[in-house]
Amino acid sequence: MWLFLAFLAVPLIEIGLFIQIGGWLGLWPTLLIVVITALLGTALVRQQGALALTQVRGSFENLNDPTEPLAHGAMILFSGALLLTPGFFTDAVGFALLIPAVRTSVFAALKSRIKVQSFSNTRPRQPHQNTASGTTIDGDFEEVPPPANQPSGPSGWTKH
Repeated sequence: MWLFLAFLAVPLIEIGLFIQIGGWLGLWPTLLIVVITALLGTALVRQQGALALTQVRGSFENLNDPTEPLAHGAMILFSGALLLTPGFFTDAVGFALLIPAVRTSVFAALKSRIKVQSFSNTRPRQPHQNTASGTTIDGDFEEVPPPANQPSGPSGWTKH
Protein backbone atom coordinates (compact mmCIF):
# COMPACT_ATOMS: atom_id res chain seq x y z
CA MET A 1 0.00 0.00 0.00
CA TRP A 2 2.86 2.39 0.83
CA LEU A 3 4.46 1.80 -2.55
CA PHE A 4 1.19 2.61 -4.32
CA LEU A 5 0.88 5.84 -2.34
CA ALA A 6 4.46 6.79 -3.21
CA PHE A 7 3.86 6.19 -6.92
CA LEU A 8 0.74 8.30 -6.69
CA ALA A 9 2.06 11.12 -4.48
CA VAL A 10 5.48 11.74 -6.06
CA PRO A 11 4.19 12.61 -9.56
CA LEU A 12 1.48 14.83 -8.06
CA ILE A 13 4.07 16.66 -5.96
CA GLU A 14 6.34 17.04 -9.01
CA ILE A 15 3.54 18.40 -11.18
CA GLY A 16 2.56 20.90 -8.50
CA LEU A 17 6.17 22.04 -8.07
CA PHE A 18 6.67 22.37 -11.83
CA ILE A 19 3.55 24.53 -12.08
CA GLN A 20 4.55 26.74 -9.14
CA ILE A 21 8.22 27.16 -10.07
CA GLY A 22 7.48 27.42 -13.79
CA GLY A 23 4.94 30.15 -13.10
CA TRP A 24 7.39 32.00 -10.89
CA LEU A 25 10.56 31.65 -13.06
CA GLY A 26 9.19 30.90 -16.52
CA LEU A 27 9.56 27.89 -18.79
CA TRP A 28 13.20 28.10 -19.93
CA PRO A 29 14.80 28.87 -16.54
CA THR A 30 12.80 26.01 -15.03
CA LEU A 31 13.97 23.56 -17.70
CA LEU A 32 17.54 24.85 -17.34
CA ILE A 33 17.44 24.17 -13.59
CA VAL A 34 16.25 20.61 -14.25
CA VAL A 35 19.09 19.95 -16.71
CA ILE A 36 21.73 21.55 -14.44
CA THR A 37 20.63 19.49 -11.43
CA ALA A 38 20.85 16.31 -13.52
CA LEU A 39 24.40 17.17 -14.64
CA LEU A 40 25.53 18.26 -11.19
CA GLY A 41 23.93 15.21 -9.63
CA THR A 42 25.74 12.91 -12.04
CA ALA A 43 29.11 14.38 -11.08
CA LEU A 44 28.35 14.19 -7.35
CA VAL A 45 27.05 10.60 -7.62
CA ARG A 46 30.23 9.58 -9.44
CA GLN A 47 32.40 11.12 -6.71
CA GLN A 48 30.38 9.72 -3.80
CA GLY A 49 30.09 6.32 -5.52
CA ALA A 50 33.86 6.05 -5.87
CA LEU A 51 34.26 6.89 -2.18
CA ALA A 52 31.64 4.28 -1.21
CA LEU A 53 33.35 1.66 -3.37
CA THR A 54 36.65 2.40 -1.62
CA GLN A 55 34.94 1.95 1.76
CA VAL A 56 33.43 -1.38 0.68
CA ARG A 57 36.83 -2.62 -0.49
CA GLY A 58 38.39 -1.49 2.78
CA SER A 59 35.80 -3.34 4.83
CA PHE A 60 36.43 -6.53 2.83
CA GLU A 61 40.20 -6.19 3.16
CA ASN A 62 39.97 -5.63 6.94
CA LEU A 63 37.34 -8.38 7.31
CA ASN A 64 34.86 -5.89 8.76
CA ASP A 65 31.10 -5.99 8.34
CA PRO A 66 30.41 -4.45 4.88
CA THR A 67 26.73 -3.77 5.61
CA GLU A 68 27.00 -0.03 6.16
CA PRO A 69 29.28 0.73 3.16
CA LEU A 70 27.04 -1.41 0.94
CA ALA A 71 23.95 0.40 2.20
CA HIS A 72 25.63 3.75 1.53
CA GLY A 73 26.44 2.56 -1.99
CA ALA A 74 22.83 1.51 -2.56
CA MET A 75 21.57 4.87 -1.32
CA ILE A 76 24.02 6.67 -3.63
CA LEU A 77 22.76 4.57 -6.54
CA PHE A 78 19.16 5.42 -5.61
CA SER A 79 20.18 9.06 -5.29
CA GLY A 80 21.57 8.99 -8.83
CA ALA A 81 18.29 7.59 -10.15
CA LEU A 82 16.37 10.33 -8.35
CA LEU A 83 18.67 13.06 -9.66
CA LEU A 84 18.29 11.87 -13.25
CA THR A 85 14.51 11.88 -12.88
CA PRO A 86 13.22 15.31 -13.88
CA GLY A 87 11.64 17.09 -10.96
CA PHE A 88 12.33 19.27 -7.97
CA PHE A 89 11.12 16.95 -5.22
CA THR A 90 13.13 13.98 -6.52
CA ASP A 91 16.17 16.26 -6.90
CA ALA A 92 15.82 17.44 -3.30
CA VAL A 93 15.61 13.85 -2.00
CA GLY A 94 18.48 12.81 -4.31
CA PHE A 95 20.76 15.62 -3.14
CA ALA A 96 19.84 14.88 0.49
CA LEU A 97 20.91 11.24 0.03
CA LEU A 98 24.31 12.43 -1.20
CA ILE A 99 25.03 13.93 2.24
CA PRO A 100 26.84 11.28 4.34
CA ALA A 101 25.12 12.34 7.59
CA VAL A 102 21.70 11.86 5.99
CA ARG A 103 22.70 8.44 4.67
CA THR A 104 23.97 7.47 8.13
CA SER A 105 20.70 8.48 9.78
CA VAL A 106 18.65 6.68 7.11
CA PHE A 107 20.81 3.58 7.63
CA ALA A 108 20.32 3.78 11.41
CA ALA A 109 16.56 4.08 10.95
CA LEU A 110 16.46 1.13 8.57
CA LYS A 111 18.76 -0.93 10.78
CA SER A 112 16.48 -0.44 13.79
CA ARG A 113 13.50 -1.76 11.79
CA ILE A 114 15.23 -4.74 10.16
CA LYS A 115 16.51 -7.77 12.06
CA VAL A 116 19.35 -9.58 10.35
CA GLN A 117 20.87 -12.72 11.74
CA SER A 118 24.58 -12.92 11.22
CA PHE A 119 27.52 -14.96 12.33
CA SER A 120 31.14 -14.17 12.86
CA ASN A 121 34.32 -16.12 12.61
CA THR A 122 35.88 -15.91 16.06
CA ARG A 123 39.19 -17.49 15.06
CA PRO A 124 41.89 -14.95 14.32
CA ARG A 125 43.09 -14.86 10.78
CA GLN A 126 46.43 -16.63 10.38
CA PRO A 127 48.85 -16.39 7.50
CA HIS A 128 49.15 -19.36 5.16
CA GLN A 129 51.28 -22.09 6.63
CA ASN A 130 53.00 -24.79 4.63
CA THR A 131 51.75 -28.17 5.84
CA ALA A 132 54.11 -30.28 3.70
CA SER A 133 56.45 -32.60 5.55
CA GLY A 134 59.50 -31.21 3.80
CA THR A 135 59.91 -34.23 1.47
CA THR A 136 61.06 -33.44 -2.05
CA ILE A 137 59.87 -35.64 -4.90
CA ASP A 138 62.24 -35.78 -7.86
CA GLY A 139 60.95 -36.52 -11.34
CA ASP A 140 61.94 -36.53 -15.00
CA PHE A 141 59.93 -35.49 -18.01
CA GLU A 142 60.12 -36.05 -21.73
CA GLU A 143 58.62 -33.74 -24.33
CA VAL A 144 56.35 -35.58 -26.74
CA PRO A 145 56.36 -34.17 -30.31
CA PRO A 146 53.02 -33.73 -32.11
CA PRO A 147 52.01 -36.44 -34.61
CA ALA A 148 53.51 -36.10 -38.09
CA ASN A 149 50.16 -36.27 -39.97
CA GLN A 150 48.74 -33.23 -38.15
CA PRO A 151 48.47 -30.11 -40.39
CA SER A 152 50.86 -27.35 -39.41
CA GLY A 153 48.85 -24.37 -40.68
CA PRO A 154 45.55 -22.93 -39.53
CA SER A 155 42.51 -25.16 -39.70
CA GLY A 156 39.90 -24.82 -42.39
CA TRP A 157 37.55 -23.29 -39.84
CA THR A 158 39.67 -20.20 -39.32
CA LYS A 159 40.46 -19.32 -42.95
CA HIS A 160 38.70 -16.30 -44.36
